[in-house]
Amino acid sequence: MRIESERLAAQPDHIGRRIASQSLSPGALPGVCPITDHEPGLSKEFIGVMLISNHAIVRAAVRLLIERDPEMKVVCEAGIDVGGLAGCPEAPDIVLIDLDSSSEPAADFLPKLLRNVQGASVLILAGSPSWEEHHSVVRLGVKGMVSKEKPPDVLIMAIRKVYAGEMWLDRSVLAKLLQEMSHAEHSPERDYEAVKIAALTKREREVIALFGSGFDGKRVAERLFIAETTVRHHLTSIFDKLEVRDRFELVFYAYRNGLARPPV
Repeated sequence: MRIESERLAAQPDHIGRRIASQSLSPGALPGVCPITDHEPGLSKEFIGVMLISNHAIVRAAVRLLIERDPEMKVVCEAGIDVGGLAGCPEAPDIVLIDLDSSSEPAADFLPKLLRNVQGASVLILAGSPSWEEHHSVVRLGVKGMVSKEKPPDVLIMAIRKVYAGEMWLDRSVLAKLLQEMSHAEHSPERDYEAVKIAALTKREREVIALFGSGFDGKRVAERLFIAETTVRHHLTSIFDKLEVRDRFELVFYAYRNGLARPPV
């Protein structure tokens, strides 16, 4: 699982090539963290993007930016109150949501919107998102968040990485989190954590390391030559032993406790 504008996963050789077979190298480009089960189509010639914003000018500007890239195409546009993907002439790979264009709190409309666009990976475009906002939207199922303050090329990179099965979070957010982890390094809880970690099997440690390196469920299964259902069984056991709720918490737990290498 890689994070922010500091890419933690290797870049795919071609949009249409299977990404699951690639290994990830620490500390490459701007940030990312794969946690999705999405895998690009093997013969697709472009990344299809759906734009969701209540602001027509924003949609027009982002469309121009995206379609400058020959490997990307905006397949449809909609307002925040989108009813689903039925209106799209082509099923999108990425749904890009302008979070600031709605007067409603994201917690009110985002869960329903995410249910309506199932099958696509969701990327959020927002003003100056905080750590709390990153955390909350990721828990809802969003694959990444890009600040509008970033250069345009960062959005294009984020779309590519999310399409490739990675997660995209801001570097400053990750740095803050790792700093907090560092402050807790010598707390009295460390002995208790050591006991929990000692309960992990060798295979569970391998699964944790791969998720921490940026692999999603499919890629972990392929790398370890096991079924995806087996990966899910391992995750259930890992969550129980380490007392974490989901993959998001697991990855940061792994960074803090040396079970996976954080981005540099």
